[in-house]
Amino acid sequence: MPVLRETEFTGEIVWMGQVPAGEGLAAIPQQALNLGFDGIAGERHEGSLRSSCVRVKNLYPTGTEIRNVRQLTILSEEELALIATDMGLEQIDPAWLGASLVLRGIPDFTFIPPSSRLQGPDGTTLTVDMENRPCVLPGREIEKDHGGYGAKFKPAAKNRRGITAWVERPGRLSIGDALTVFVPDQRAWAP
Repeated sequence: MPVLRETEFTGEIVWMGQVPAGEGLAAIPQQALNLGFDGIAGERHEGSLRSSCVRVKNLYPTGTEIRNVRQLTILSEEELALIATDMGLEQIDPAWLGASLVLRGIPDFTFIPPSSRLQGPDGTTLTVDMENRPCVLPGREIEKDHGGYGAKFKPAAKNRRGITAWVERPGRLSIGDALTVFVPDQRAWAP
């Protein structure tokens, strides 16, 4: 019996980017990405392992080697538009946020359940880690192009920052591809 249920929801890839290793947060737009088990080759978040950060400080001392479930940052086009409106900007460039993918068409995207899968047309499959909470780093990138707006990012992005994910099945994704959402087939936790 399958433990992941296919939904009627698909997200069209409308933007792709790669954040070069050893540099800042800004992503370089791409037309296609080859994804391996370690994520995107040469990318800032590439690798099967990573050093723990503030997001898991209640579990591990900062710098502890852990599994890398943050290989990709995936955002919603619709949620980016809401962030821009709340900030008073015409639009948010996904490159400022270090985005790997921007999808169109999945409602309430930031809150799709952890362990959901996003599967591409060739079988490339991404596993959702969890919500990617807003931080100050994208604000610094925004501030470079729009002085006085950087500090507005974090509050505007609350509940709209997208998700982090890791590659479960390698493959190639391109602009225009549709990713189908599969969710865990289980009831909500009710302790």
